[in-house]
Amino acid sequence: MSSQLGDYLDSFRDYLRIDAAVKCSVAAELRTHLEDRSRELRESGVSEEAASRAAIESFGPVELVARQICKVHGHGTWQEAFLAALPHLLVALLFATYYWENILCTSMTGVAVVSTVVYGWCRNQPMWLFPWLGYYLLPVIMTGVLLIYLPQGWTWLAALVYLPFALFVIAYIMKQTASRDRLYVSLMLAPLPIICAWLLTMGLGSGFLTGSMHSAQLSLDIHGIVVSFLVLAVASFTFIRVTHRWCKVATLFAPLTVIFVAIALMGGQNINLWGWVLLVSCVFVVASPAWLELRPLTTR
Repeated sequence: MSSQLGDYLDSFRDYLRIDAAVKCSVAAELRTHLEDRSRELRESGVSEEAASRAAIESFGPVELVARQICKVHGHGTWQEAFLAALPHLLVALLFATYYWENILCTSMTGVAVVSTVVYGWCRNQPMWLFPWLGYYLLPVIMTGVLLIYLPQGWTWLAALVYLPFALFVIAYIMKQTASRDRLYVSLMLAPLPIICAWLLTMGLGSGFLTGSMHSAQLSLDIHGIVVSFLVLAVASFTFIRVTHRWCKVATLFAPLTVIFVAIALMGGQNINLWGWVLLVSCVFVVASPAWLELRPLTTR
């Protein structure tokens, strides 16, 4: 393959901002078409350089070709969008019906999440899988957070044993997810800061766990939790359906912003300094892939 065709394909891959698995398939198909067209021209007596240039011109500007491909492959089906929203809907239903207090129902939800993740992982990680992965990772992450409530002296021992395992699992899944699409990392981790914020608002480690909260305040918080996960469901559904990358980024940033403002107004006074540090750290981790996505978009 000539250097002209190689440069064209490299530029095409840079402009083509879709799922990595689909990108490889589309790039391979374009390469086949370019090489076939170039070979036909060479067989008709055209020089290699002129044939490569004519083959490229027949396809048009690389940015335009990439934009057209993104319109076709940049979004999922209605079914994929519903499956992506489904885990948030299940959590919202769990809290709306107060079945979150039932160990059996909570356990069945956990089994459903694990089973779905295993199924999706074995099916080449479809785009609807990543919101489910967030809930799959949640127990791993929250267990690490809850270690700070162990009796004094046991916290450091448990951290030394548990944290290396947890970090390995999280890093592996995030690496696999980012290799598909950086935005999938933000989509996967979106529930994390919301759950941490509500736990801190409801008094993690104190009133919430001991049951000393007033029932009226608890009911208000539960309604807020339900609305938060319904918003996440709508955001995940929209993320899968929209085509443009900036729209996907907006569907990740806007709901988190609205939810955090609501949490701050409803119970921000219950969160201490270290709680806010934890929340800011969670938001930074979740938003980083989407923020990195914005940088190249603003330079074009």
